[in-house]
Amino acid sequence: MAATVTAALLVIGDEILSGRTKDKNIGYIAGYLTDIGIDLREVRIVPDEEEEIVATVNALRVRYSYVFTTGGIGPTHDDITADAVAKAFGVPIGIDERARAMMLERYKPEDLNEARLRMARIPHGADLVDNPISRAPGFKIGNVIVMAGVPAIMQAMLDGVAPTLETGAKMQVEPIDAAGVPEGIYAEGLGAIAKEHAGVTIGSYPSFSAAGFKNQIVVRGKDSAAVSRAVRAVESLLAQLRARAPA
Repeated sequence: MAATVTAALLVIGDEILSGRTKDKNIGYIAGYLTDIGIDLREVRIVPDEEEEIVATVNALRVRYSYVFTTGGIGPTHDDITADAVAKAFGVPIGIDERARAMMLERYKPEDLNEARLRMARIPHGADLVDNPISRAPGFKIGNVIVMAGVPAIMQAMLDGVAPTLETGAKMQVEPIDAAGVPEGIYAEGLGAIAKEHAGVTIGSYPSFSAAGFKNQIVVRGKDSAAVSRAVRAVESLLAQLRARAPA
């Protein structure tokens, strides 16, 4: 098991950038990867333009252990992700007989028309990613995993490919309720603690509801002992500040 395995997510689709479709995949993938020990480090959203997809795939795949893509593998003319990924890797693309066989589990041969067969076009040398819902597969080539944009199908594909991925140490996440202490009061002390605990990251996250403002401090790290030390330091800071607050 590697200490750190990293990933980027590439979301593809004009409909996401226009606001017509609200993305439901980013948060799910981020949480899923965190849970299995892969650090999602970057998310990019690009339009249905081949040059943009090719350039972004090539930029990300050399920086991270894995690149996940969502969107653009359907049956219509604007579904160009598979072609763009093939171009990024410099390999041909065509009807994959394994993919055709999968799709024949759902469609009658006479119903597997030219449009549907677009979903069986796979870059040469890629492994298929199973799609138990609609049978049109995703694929994995090199360190790039290409998945559907439809959330239910993407989630099924992610479940299928996850066991094949290298994973690292899981992130330990410890939230601390900073109730009663305004962010502006603990900010200086929290910054000092962050400098003293270089092996973890410490963030402050205010929120607002009908009940008023709420501040939460979150400590993250892969060394549980280091995380525990930082948590104790933060809790000590908050206790001191609360003790000084006027009655």
